[in-house]
Amino acid sequence: MPKMKTSRAAAKRFKVTGTGKLKRNKAYKRHILTKKTTKNKRNLRKAAMTDAANVKTMKKILPYL
Repeated sequence: MPKMKTSRAAAKRFKVTGTGKLKRNKAYKRHILTKKTTKNKRNLRKAAMTDAANVKTMKKILPYL
């Protein structure tokens, strides 16, 4: 059976934690930042865990993580 291909786009966006959870960066931090509050922008800097609904799909896209 041939090797499975990793989605390179997803591999650049997700990292696996020590417990096996998927870590991701938050969206909405690229432009139109003037109307966003300082508190909102500060919270967008922090990494987040991938939602449980998407984990199964992400594990399929990233077979070797």
